[in-house]
Amino acid sequence: MDFVDQLKSQVNIVNVIGQYVQLKKASRDRYSGLCPFHKEKTGSFSVSESKQFYHCFGCHVSGDVLKFVMEIEGVSFYEALKGLAERHGIPMPKRSEYADEDSKTRAALMQMHELAQEHFHANLHGSSGEIARAYLAGRGVQPETIEQFGLGYSLPSGRSLLRMFEERQFPAAQMEASGLVGRSQSGGYYDRFRNRLMFPIHNEAGKIIAFGGRALAADENAKYLNSPETPIYRKSYTLYNLHRAKDAIRKEQRAILVEGYMDAIGVSAAGVGAVVASCGTALTAQQIQAIKRHAPNIVVNFDPDAAGSKATEKSIGMLLEEDMKVRIMELDGGLDPDEYCKRRGADAYRQKLDRAKGYFYWLADGARKKYDVHTSEGVVSVLQFLLPAVQRISDRLERSAIASDVASYIGVPASMVLDSFRKSAAERHEKYIELPKTSVRPDERGLIAVLLSNAEGCDGLIEDLTRVETLDRLDTRRILQAIIAVHAAGGRVTFDAVAARLEDNDRRILAEMLFADDPAAEEFGIEWGRKCIERLLGAGERQRYMQLKTRINELERAGKLDEAMRLMQELGRLSRGNSASRRGVQ
Repeated sequence: MDFVDQLKSQVNIVNVIGQYVQLKKASRDRYSGLCPFHKEKTGSFSVSESKQFYHCFGCHVSGDVLKFVMEIEGVSFYEALKGLAERHGIPMPKRSEYADEDSKTRAALMQMHELAQEHFHANLHGSSGEIARAYLAGRGVQPETIEQFGLGYSLPSGRSLLRMFEERQFPAAQMEASGLVGRSQSGGYYDRFRNRLMFPIHNEAGKIIAFGGRALAADENAKYLNSPETPIYRKSYTLYNLHRAKDAIRKEQRAILVEGYMDAIGVSAAGVGAVVASCGTALTAQQIQAIKRHAPNIVVNFDPDAAGSKATEKSIGMLLEEDMKVRIMELDGGLDPDEYCKRRGADAYRQKLDRAKGYFYWLADGARKKYDVHTSEGVVSVLQFLLPAVQRISDRLERSAIASDVASYIGVPASMVLDSFRKSAAERHEKYIELPKTSVRPDERGLIAVLLSNAEGCDGLIEDLTRVETLDRLDTRRILQAIIAVHAAGGRVTFDAVAARLEDNDRRILAEMLFADDPAAEEFGIEWGRKCIERLLGAGERQRYMQLKTRINELERAGKLDEAMRLMQELGRLSRGNSASRRGVQ
């Protein structure tokens, strides 16, 4: 068994995918959830624990645990292999044939970020870090919080990090690709972050992939400077603190969305762990989908200034587009979330959190401030202001309930609001994806399930399979031929190995078959596989029997009695063999 097979045999795909997708047990072996690779409202994503692979019946992605990690984290095969091995305490081979040049580059960038975090953290605690320590003390950040979030300080000199990388003999191209080092017009290199409080940004697996830096000099133009896009960092897909917050988000079944790093740190330090922030960018659909994988509910708690209100209004539309259940949290006193937790305390913040308004009330409040609801023109303006949000609500009953609430809230008859909403909001219907019922014969389906189980004795079954005369006429012929080819090449017969040799339609058929419950294949294993082979062999013999009968009739009509008699003897032998075969499988 090579290292890849060893790792996959020791890692449970349900546990790994469960760190990224909220899975529910759907049957004895199958778990389901919302697909992380496309937008959907109902779970069409399935994971098989016994067969250790996943398949989405909506967008048709499928694969094993390594393929999932590669896709969800955007990493290479080697990085997925190494990451899973590290997380599960499985030693990697010292000399690995799996690392290609791209993987080596990405691994180097990861290492550079780890070294940079250690460097920045040491600077913070050194003699030069007094300015950053003073800023943190002024913001009430405790030493344990500094350690928990790995905060650091970039020196003003502009070359300290660069020198460290040069001493470690990182190539100039890798240093520039990391986003930590910049290149001047004259061709020289320099530290991108200088004299800034440093916030490490992690991917969902907890690896440092970028930094955010807050300016500490009053004359600095950019208050915040963030890492650029790199081979390991995609801003639109990354949420600050998600790797820490995701367990709390699942437990509470809601996420809290704040605007900045300090807000996320302050709220988390107050004991409210389910908090995330976008990484210096406007909220994106990909970030919302990352939250939705863990919980369907979200509380938006942006700063209470005009910019925060505008960002909140914009985020509501995007969150509703992704079918999130949205509430808006408003803090009094003009305080941002971090300040509120420090001044009023964690309990006061939690009370505000639990009393957060439904987004429609927040929007209606904003509309009432803009328009005079005592006039018909004002009421019409309010309704027009609210209509875009109504149109994004897919559930008709929810729309009706909100319409009644809004009517009461702005003091007009409910019928007026409902009529206005009906004219503009198209009725949308949920599409529920059920597992397709495969039309593949039970003996073909059962045999494939057994062959992909890698049970002892499958080699013999594959050899028997090559004797099935009707193989090239079976619905699953290309799948079975792929299994034979993988085995002949000396490979391990797995879903991924077989699927790699198939076109999309056959790959889909294979996944659908393996998710169709077949208790006999699970319970009887190789014995069941032999019975399936016998039935397929019997089907071939029965087909040969019918062909012989047809040929005999043709010969008798043509007067070729000697040849007809010879075939009748063969027909008799075949008939006796079929009878024995039927008795054997009953």
